[in-house]
Amino acid sequence: MSLVHADSVIRPTKPPNVPSPKASHAPKAPLIQPITLSSSTTVTEKQQQKTSNAANNSNNRGLNGDANANNNAEPELKLTGFVGFDSLPYQFVRRCQQNGFQFNLLCVGETGIGKTTLVESLFNMKMEFAPCDHELNTVELRTRVLDVAEGGVRVKLRVVETAGFGDQLDKEKSARVIVDYINSQFEGYLKEELKVKRNLTKFDDTRIHACLYLISPTGHGLKALDLLTLGELSKRVNVIPLIAKADTACKDELVRFKQKIISELKAHKIEIFQFPIEDETVRKENSALNALLPFAIVGSVDFVTKEDGRVVRARRYPWGMVEVENEEHCDFVRLREAILRTNQDSLREQTHNVLYERYRRERLRQMKMSDGDAGPKMMEAFAQRQKELLEEFQKSEEQHQKEFLLKVNKKEAELKHHEDMLNIRHNEIDSAYQHDLKMVEAQINSLLEEKAKLESKGKKRLK
Repeated sequence: MSLVHADSVIRPTKPPNVPSPKASHAPKAPLIQPITLSSSTTVTEKQQQKTSNAANNSNNRGLNGDANANNNAEPELKLTGFVGFDSLPYQFVRRCQQNGFQFNLLCVGETGIGKTTLVESLFNMKMEFAPCDHELNTVELRTRVLDVAEGGVRVKLRVVETAGFGDQLDKEKSARVIVDYINSQFEGYLKEELKVKRNLTKFDDTRIHACLYLISPTGHGLKALDLLTLGELSKRVNVIPLIAKADTACKDELVRFKQKIISELKAHKIEIFQFPIEDETVRKENSALNALLPFAIVGSVDFVTKEDGRVVRARRYPWGMVEVENEEHCDFVRLREAILRTNQDSLREQTHNVLYERYRRERLRQMKMSDGDAGPKMMEAFAQRQKELLEEFQKSEEQHQKEFLLKVNKKEAELKHHEDMLNIRHNEIDSAYQHDLKMVEAQINSLLEEKAKLESKGKKRLK
């Protein structure tokens, strides 16, 4: 795996056995088996068919619904020579390779639970996230974007990590920050989709495709923060729960802990992402992956050389060594297979077709739009929504102005009070100074008078 710049272009090699589009003659019949597909008939045939169907419908309306449906079906055309439809998958793959892919991953977990270590182990690269402490007043979301190339496939990888999650007293606010971020990514895509002139192909799609939620290995089930956050996230993103630092528990404890987590999720009606089993090619593998949820994982940034000379990613302890990519030690390998090698496109598809569509429907309902709205009605909905947003903005601006004036008046009052206190203090000091000055002057005058008296007495004695 290597890193490339976003503007670099990779020219995919031509797939094997793709027929040339310039070929004007059909290949020999034995090389191509006839295929059967739906095809359109000529205009005359369609007109005759519509006329016949209309007559049948008028004579047998309500009696022969199934027969009419069969008459309306498109006839099948058998191809006896090569046409080129079988090159469509190669054309699709070539276009996808040219455009590249995007994959956005969100990693949620408490401070120090090992989020950055897990991500670096998962993608075999340094993420360079700044370390965080427990002093943050609110949850922060830190993003790292990389252009990755592997095997001629370009992927724009976006990794988002939480910082300070679970360190605040208000647990609901901690979850709200993450939910607002996910909704804002949906909103950005919706705005681009509703533009008159849109370009979704080149749009930077930041919608989160998968959320790795790291659970502390307490062995006592989920915390209140976990249940609250998972309940909100599961409605908006594909949540994959993980047991972090699985090397702190034995296998029996992990099995019981997994069962405890699954039972609590079911009790609170929290739906986590289930790897699809509709496709027969991955049904067996995904069924096994679903049975492993939540994955018990171990991450490490250290590499250790074993006795046989192999260099492995592992954590070394006084009692032995835990290999990250050893399935007997943890589920890390299965996690990587699940989200990257087997179901990455399923995660993207679920995000677009289910989660985003749910958000889109709700937002369009809020905009007073319904199915079939178009033309003037849609423009009215947009105008109404724009008016509502403008009124909301004006109210917000007025509120901010009031708050600003209150703060200014309060500050001016504080400054005025401070100035008055300074003036009083200055007057007191000045009065004390004048009093002391008068006393000193009086003492000086008294001393001068005594001096004059002593001098006069001295002169008399000398005479």
